[in-house]
Amino acid sequence: MKKILSIALALAFVVTASAPPQGGAHQGRPQNGTPEVAERGQRAQPGQRPFFEAPKLPDNVVYSVRAGWGSGDAYGRSSNNAPTFFIYTDKAVDEEGGKALVEELGMQEVMDVHHGSVYVINPVGAKYDAAKDFEAFKEVFNSTRTGNLKVIGLGAGASFVNATLAPQACGYIAGILTYGGKAAKVAKGDYAGVPAYVAGKTAKSVAAGYNTINASLKDAEPLLTVTVNPAELSKADLFADAWKQTLCKTYRYNNYKHTHYEGGEYGKYGVYELEPYTIWEDLDITRIVVEEKPMGGFPGMNTGDQLPTLWYEYWPNELMDATKVPAQSVPVMVLLHGNANDPRTQAETSGFIEVAGKERFFVVEMEWQGSRTAAAMGHDGIETTVYKLLAKYPQLDPSRVYAEGLSAGSMTATALGIRKPFVFTAVGGHSGAIFGGRGASIYSNYDSFSNAALQMRGNVEMPYFSIACTADTTVGFLTPDNWKDNCYLNAWNIYETINDLPVVDELDFSVDPVFGMKLDNRHTVTTVKGEGIKMEVGDLTKAGVPLIRCVAVIDYGHWNFKPTAQMMWDFFKQFSRDPETKKLSYHGEKCIDHAGYATNNTEGMNTVYEFLKNCGTYYIATAEGDQPRVRPFGTILEYEGKLYIQTGHVKNVAKQIAANPKVEICAFNGSEWIRLSGTLVDDPRVEPKKAMLDANPDLRGMYDENDDNTAVYYFKDATATINSFTAPQKEIKF
Repeated sequence: MKKILSIALALAFVVTASAPPQGGAHQGRPQNGTPEVAERGQRAQPGQRPFFEAPKLPDNVVYSVRAGWGSGDAYGRSSNNAPTFFIYTDKAVDEEGGKALVEELGMQEVMDVHHGSVYVINPVGAKYDAAKDFEAFKEVFNSTRTGNLKVIGLGAGASFVNATLAPQACGYIAGILTYGGKAAKVAKGDYAGVPAYVAGKTAKSVAAGYNTINASLKDAEPLLTVTVNPAELSKADLFADAWKQTLCKTYRYNNYKHTHYEGGEYGKYGVYELEPYTIWEDLDITRIVVEEKPMGGFPGMNTGDQLPTLWYEYWPNELMDATKVPAQSVPVMVLLHGNANDPRTQAETSGFIEVAGKERFFVVEMEWQGSRTAAAMGHDGIETTVYKLLAKYPQLDPSRVYAEGLSAGSMTATALGIRKPFVFTAVGGHSGAIFGGRGASIYSNYDSFSNAALQMRGNVEMPYFSIACTADTTVGFLTPDNWKDNCYLNAWNIYETINDLPVVDELDFSVDPVFGMKLDNRHTVTTVKGEGIKMEVGDLTKAGVPLIRCVAVIDYGHWNFKPTAQMMWDFFKQFSRDPETKKLSYHGEKCIDHAGYATNNTEGMNTVYEFLKNCGTYYIATAEGDQPRVRPFGTILEYEGKLYIQTGHVKNVAKQIAANPKVEICAFNGSEWIRLSGTLVDDPRVEPKKAMLDANPDLRGMYDENDDNTAVYYFKDATATINSFTAPQKEIKF
């Protein structure tokens, strides 16, 4: 029996001060009027901002407007990642002049739609001084606690931004607009880069400095654009174009070694991750906002004053017309926000809309928890809403309904896999799991769920994807000192029970320093986020099927880590559940145990095999003494769970492999490249030779499985890395 935790509920209680990803007006707003703005309470509503008292601003900030506490408008964008604008003036202005400058720039619509804040900043002295004004910048930065800073420089202010802020603070700025400033001489170096829009007569020469700042990362980070506009425009037209072309497309975010809403001084946690705004229109996705008034009830029951239920539908445009889409062909992804968060949080911060834009599935985010303007759904209401969607849209596939959430939403998604296994095919969660003991949480209760799991064992299979962050102080990850009764271990144990797997309730961190237990398909994913944030990944499998996938985001705080969305979807889409029998089916590759080896990473190895096979030609490097040798190969075979290549014993390459079996392979498919290193083992058996020649019949003119020349080798202790300019590095070991 698990002990009752002293924590009753550790969730993301603080709501982030942030804004939505879009350059235009509200989407989905009713055309027959303006939604009523709800009175704000202590519960978060759409647009809610955190409760903290901002420090006093330095004297050179002459005008400032902080975003309000938001509105109850369900039809706008989420307040997550709200932009903060620092405007550096050409000449010193007073408060009225600062207000007039903001009006002249025509910023009000962006401010309203995106919950923006603005600060008009004069030079500290009579003119800009690099050292003094940079210190003042850091003071304002620390006081605003912004993660999405847009810097605008005009005239002399533009010169200061170009020469000082851009090279020194680029890793903290999400976008820069300068107009009329002097070009800066920027030394070559390893900068964090910054998206920039430069305008005016000097734009082309100014752009050279920004290109230098972005040079070291421009291939790895496509968001680092420099837009040049030499035209003479009004300030309003200038800002409108800069917003559309550059400023609306990115934000910065820092959750490294802390949780972002806890704040942090300039430089404390390193540079901020540069992220793309979730602009669903650019992904050919339409959002539909649904507010549904309650209907029916008990006889005589008055439902007129009850709150509506609220959800957000995100449709790939080509899937919206049921008459043009096969019935029951579109997967359903249910998103659940964190405690008291904006009900658009997961859609706009998790990365799932971007994945849907790529893989074309239906997404719905539900206001499951309730607020002052929307009714709570709870588990039953979520189930009912899924049924409504399936009935309304015949193109939705009832065999592929998945759910995931953040924090309290993660706890709820975890619970849905236990309470509603007949509705959901697979579930997962980010930064939340199952707390221990009766009454430990209104969202998760270990005793209740473990009893349900015991009844389900042997009768139900429920895939589970668990994401935890090791620097999370809200819902802590397990360590050698705190693993007992840890909420993640609780969830893994419950899903081990449901899936009829051995329950590992005693951890040993000498077995695995991250997870404390042996996992299959164990590998590390290194991303380009922050300073190379890593994810540790492994599976708990049954008969080769990965039923539980565990992901630990190293040195990351309590919040979504966008690259995990694609990882979770890749896991989910391998499963379907028969709508009639409710039986789970697995459609992916299995992990197979081989004598003398730990469980082989067949899933990862198959990824390498398919990559090399699709390339057609790859290049294999060997060593002859101290001289590297490289040549093109084309044969590749997956046989008995191993990756094989083929050559002839009489060739020099075979002699080099015999002397030193460590080799490397490299290949490029046009957008991604792979490096594969490992040790080759000569397999003298006839069976793999025959399989290789059967798969490559053109070789039979030169080779025969029964001759002494044909050589086939399989990889052991192999490591592959797959890279591109637009995605995190993937590392595979097998």
